[in-house]
Amino acid sequence: MRIAQVPPLYEAVPPRLYGGTERVVAHLTDALVDLGHEVTLFASAEARTKADLVVVRDQAIRLDPAPLKSDLAAHIAMLAEVRRRAAEFDVIHFHTDMIHFPLFEGMAEKTLTTLHGRLDLKDLPGVYRRWPQFPLVSISDSQRAPLPFANWAGTVLHGMCAEIYEYHAKSEGYLAFLGRISPEKGPERAIAIAKRMGRRLKIAAKVDAADLEYFHTVVEPLLNHPLVEFVGEIGDAEKSAFLGGADALLFPIAWPEPFGLVMIEAMACGTPVIAYQWGSVPEVIEESLTGFIVDDEDEAVAALRRLPDLSRQTVRERFELRFSAHAMARRYLDLYARLDEAAQPPRLTLAQSA
Repeated sequence: MRIAQVPPLYEAVPPRLYGGTERVVAHLTDALVDLGHEVTLFASAEARTKADLVVVRDQAIRLDPAPLKSDLAAHIAMLAEVRRRAAEFDVIHFHTDMIHFPLFEGMAEKTLTTLHGRLDLKDLPGVYRRWPQFPLVSISDSQRAPLPFANWAGTVLHGMCAEIYEYHAKSEGYLAFLGRISPEKGPERAIAIAKRMGRRLKIAAKVDAADLEYFHTVVEPLLNHPLVEFVGEIGDAEKSAFLGGADALLFPIAWPEPFGLVMIEAMACGTPVIAYQWGSVPEVIEESLTGFIVDDEDEAVAALRRLPDLSRQTVRERFELRFSAHAMARRYLDLYARLDEAAQPPRLTLAQSA
């Protein structure tokens, strides 16, 4: 198949540091090439890919030092180029939320749109009712809850390239928190869990401008403790050592997480996950096999005591079976093969259309 992959332009493909969507697109793109397909990636110039690269911006937006820039202009310019070349592809796979809908409504049957974010936002239902012809992919079944009426073609759980994550048969005796410093991710809860157990905690995380006040007022005062080490933001090159050296990844979220990529990154290194029961967590973690699903701090502390019951080798094997990039790519290929059917808008019940 001739496949176009269209990611957002906020991060490089794959990201140099933090970034989920663009990392998934990078691994999916390479896996599709490995499986024998002709893939074209529309991305910024620093992309690293096995596919044909169409450069649509000189660099990704977030780390671009230019003081003034327009993410909307950058994305519209990219979509215009994709639209100009649309006849070259059998499938155009978008990862750009809904911004492409007006430009591509005449060819929705050759598009697939993966939604990577939370969907409980006020203005979203109107958009998905206005353009019901676009086949959509959720990254977990739980992600769909706010938009049950939407034209869901399927759910495809994320996958990652196994080769870039090194399996660690033994840990180095600390707990890990990896992600973003924000209230919904719960770094202060991770710190509380580690302190109760008297365990070292390493935190590798980015701090967005929107979360600076939370970082300074809530999290930063907690970092001045002998058990807590703040590493800062890390990229792929450091992840295997960071995650693989941990006894467990702490994932004490408090929001409807659509997927939680760091959970499978930890599993790829053989590291089990202790996660709060929100959003996609029960779809990703296999209880008492790849980790433990808990409801609060007390249960997380109890789960830490049960870590010796888990096999790090089994954790890695379950990652390879369920979350490899090739497994993800094959699931997407199944959807690509039935796009004509998926592009037929679903019939709404009276309750759904209200």
